[in-house]
Amino acid sequence: MNELLLIFTLLFIYGSALLAYKLFGKSGLFALTPIATIVANIEVLLVIKAFGWTQTLGNIPFAVTFLITDILSECEGKKAANKAVYIGIFSTVFFLVVSQVWLLFTPDETDHCMAAFQTIFRNSPRVIMASLTVYAVSQLTDVWLYHMWWNLTERLCGDKRRFLWFRNNFSTLISQFINNVLFTLLAFYGTFDLKTVWSFIVSSYIIFIITSLLDTPFVYAARYIHDRDQEKKQKQAAAAAQASTAA
Repeated sequence: MNELLLIFTLLFIYGSALLAYKLFGKSGLFALTPIATIVANIEVLLVIKAFGWTQTLGNIPFAVTFLITDILSECEGKKAANKAVYIGIFSTVFFLVVSQVWLLFTPDETDHCMAAFQTIFRNSPRVIMASLTVYAVSQLTDVWLYHMWWNLTERLCGDKRRFLWFRNNFSTLISQFINNVLFTLLAFYGTFDLKTVWSFIVSSYIIFIITSLLDTPFVYAARYIHDRDQEKKQKQAAAAAQASTAA
């Protein structure tokens, strides 16, 4: 059941990112970024076993943030991709402050949720601070690597559009490795025994390899959507110019 739920979650979240881009353009991806980062910071507290590995549940929501920056890098440029990273950092800080303020309130005697909130969020500051630090480092690295590989392949083959799969996968795999190792050590070292921490690192990175490879078709689909939209705008502009000339 866990395996099926993970596969469904991956397809749903990746599909939602593509749908957000199709419906709302880069604004849709900017809006999805804080949702994904906040959900990931909550889900990462849950530990499950799937495909034979012990892992945290935040892997897939974290993975979609890399898909978002790769789509923005490919279709909207480096500035837009970095903007999504800054939105993610801002939303993480916002969530950290608000979630800790919740715990300062004195609940009414009829309240039945505060104990659950305390269980979930009292231990989350370390996790969220680790997430914030690693998110900033790994995502900015991902954007930088994406455009570094892009410039390299363009110089080698003289074609800006070729090797999308290369820049997408090799930027994400390297930045995901940084994200995985740093986050696991900062968030869980000392909380779990070393064997479990190592299991988190290995299982999470294997999952990240799979999710990174699987997000490539979604980046190609996003570029197709972008190209069709640009073609439509050019035709509309040409038609408007022709109508203006005729008038």
